[in-house]
Amino acid sequence: MKIGVAGSVGLDHLMTFSGKFTDSLVAGSLEKVSLSFLVDSLDVRRGGCAANIAYGMGVLGLNPILIAAVGKDWADYEAWLTRHGVDTSHALVSTTLHTAHFVVTTDQDLNQIASFFPGAMSEARNIELSPIMEKTGRLDMMVISPDDPEAMLRHSEVCRQLNIPFAADPSQQMARMTGEEIKLLIDGASYLFLNEYELALAMQKTGWSDREILDRVKYRVVTLGSQGAKVESGAGEFVQVTCPKEKSKTDPTGVGDSFRSGFIAGLAWGLSHERCAQLGALIATYVIETLGTQEYRFTSAEFVARFEEAYGKDAAAEIASHLK
Repeated sequence: MKIGVAGSVGLDHLMTFSGKFTDSLVAGSLEKVSLSFLVDSLDVRRGGCAANIAYGMGVLGLNPILIAAVGKDWADYEAWLTRHGVDTSHALVSTTLHTAHFVVTTDQDLNQIASFFPGAMSEARNIELSPIMEKTGRLDMMVISPDDPEAMLRHSEVCRQLNIPFAADPSQQMARMTGEEIKLLIDGASYLFLNEYELALAMQKTGWSDREILDRVKYRVVTLGSQGAKVESGAGEFVQVTCPKEKSKTDPTGVGDSFRSGFIAGLAWGLSHERCAQLGALIATYVIETLGTQEYRFTSAEFVARFEEAYGKDAAAEIASHLK
């Protein structure tokens, strides 16, 4: 299955705050907020939504095609992704800008305050899918993750024109996009990925009801934090899965991206939505246990054993043959 993954590539600046953000918020004074948090640590790691998704698919044995705009500082990051199974040959490399930067502080309750500087990502609007497919062949699926909004909308329109199934993942760009842009992005998607808050925000911005959003896509996948995830459709399908027990809660950055990588890998393997969601949940669990979005490691045997512990022997047997 030939899968393109469009979206951001960036460097994550991860900081930890030993207290709670909520202890510094004053009820009735939130219209004027001026806060500073003394952090305990700073780590700089590889990140970006498309890179995280593609990396997860790569370590599961797939060879996703990265479709992204990257900076002139791209060489080391490219080598890393290539080594982990990602086709990076179609990335648009900026001649003037650096790769995007994501800066996030996480408190002891895993709440986060984040900022994102797009850098070279702003050039993603110059990427055309047709020339890429002339070289790679027609895509079987396109994943449209957070990116320059103009690029996201263009990719979804091309997919509709060419009847290419696509997964819409607005997540971090939901706050920036207008209701009309969100409508244009998600309408006709084969899969729509959201968390609970993003679903509520989509309803608020578009004016569509929960049911209207569900009817605009083939399947909707809603992540539920520690409660797992659910897959639903307007035709009545409903699947909900739990999360495997984590060994630690180190950092939640990239958990949503990793869930998507496992879910889409399951689709590529022809698995049921239940297995796809379970795959996503286990990859997400690995990520929350590590600092950095692409730092998790496992062998096939370890992965299958942990999958069996969480979901049973029969479920593990279904995925075992697909792991390299």
